[in-house]
Amino acid sequence: MNSTFSAKDGLGGELVPPPDKSLTHRALLLSSIAEGRTLIHNPLDTGDCRSTRRCLEELGVILEESLKSGERLLEVSGAGLMGYREPAGVLDAGNSGTTIRLLAGLLAGLPIYTVISGDRSLVARPMWRIIEPLRQMGASIAGRSNGRFAPLTFLPGEGLLAARSFNLEIPSAQVKSALLLAALKCSGTTVISGRIDSRDHTERLFRYLELPLVREKEYLKLEPCSEIPPFEITIPGDISSAAFFITGALISGKDLLIRHCGINPTRLGFLKVIRKMGAEAHILEVDVNCGEPVGTIQIRPGELKGVVIRKAEIPDLIDEIPLIAVIALFARGSTTVQGAGELRFKESDRLEAIARLVRAVGAELTLEQDGFTIEGGQALAGGIIDAGHDHRIAMAGAILSTGVRDKIVVRGIEAAEVSFPDFISSFRALGGEVE
Repeated sequence: MNSTFSAKDGLGGELVPPPDKSLTHRALLLSSIAEGRTLIHNPLDTGDCRSTRRCLEELGVILEESLKSGERLLEVSGAGLMGYREPAGVLDAGNSGTTIRLLAGLLAGLPIYTVISGDRSLVARPMWRIIEPLRQMGASIAGRSNGRFAPLTFLPGEGLLAARSFNLEIPSAQVKSALLLAALKCSGTTVISGRIDSRDHTERLFRYLELPLVREKEYLKLEPCSEIPPFEITIPGDISSAAFFITGALISGKDLLIRHCGINPTRLGFLKVIRKMGAEAHILEVDVNCGEPVGTIQIRPGELKGVVIRKAEIPDLIDEIPLIAVIALFARGSTTVQGAGELRFKESDRLEAIARLVRAVGAELTLEQDGFTIEGGQALAGGIIDAGHDHRIAMAGAILSTGVRDKIVVRGIEAAEVSFPDFISSFRALGGEVE
């Protein structure tokens, strides 16, 4: 679907972002192995999270959905740590890397035969960093290119896995979470060290549930666990989704107030960067739910300037790099992003997609293997942006229209439904126009 975006008066006002995608995945997965009934308030019900839910139902987990005071509620009857049933067919993770990678940790070693695959994009994305350590723990897993790509086949095991120590060379919340989920079924102590400085939603849920996890600055240590208790969680707004309209407000010089938003410290890298670029971003914590801080964010624009974003900063803003590129076009001086090679293995080669987005409005950039440099102040014009089935590129293209005199057409805007099902209505509510 093609949609035309414009915002001649800018984007601003108040926004409640859609529920957090990362937290919804983790709440679904942990509740599926709990002993008893878990309540998930305000889960994200779209795209990738539906893939997780669909896979869990095929594994015998009972999920009942209802509306309570206008809010979506999921009741999950957990199957227990070893209670998944053998599915009749292939589990379909759709386009969701989180689904296939985290679920791999729960499937590893179970006494059932399971195959999990996904769409054309997902089966081209690397799985080796998940599969190789799970094999070290004793799981029998087959896949294309010796397990480097899906479909992945999990052969029946004996339940318990062997505890190991792992050193993560690249920060990845998906790898870290998959290993922690697998470690719940280990016979001994699992230690994860190295680059553990990625988003920590899984660790926070583990600690909230009083699972035997110890976190030190340099390592995570998890003791064996025989039972996961049920819990109740309300999913806050997704700060990565809010970041799109933060970008729109900054480049159009508008104020924006974001309510009921997750403010997990490992997700605030984008706010830190825009502050360096000259914006004001004030955070007020108002609640903590299942270990996750929730609050209000006040954005006020300022004179934007270019910055250098180094490799160490990338884990905390990996999803927002396309928006950094958009802001860079309106900043004084040059903006450089380094150490973001992981973006080449997302829903698309996101670095190449960023380059196409920038060039579609008449600008240029210097593209590197792991980043880019953009000079601000280039003459921009309306254009046509192909989302390439990538939800973040689709929305970044739409937001770019906020600072461009002419309209921007986004091909494939429906990709936004993966994480932000009400993106178009929110764009309109904050002052934009969509045809």
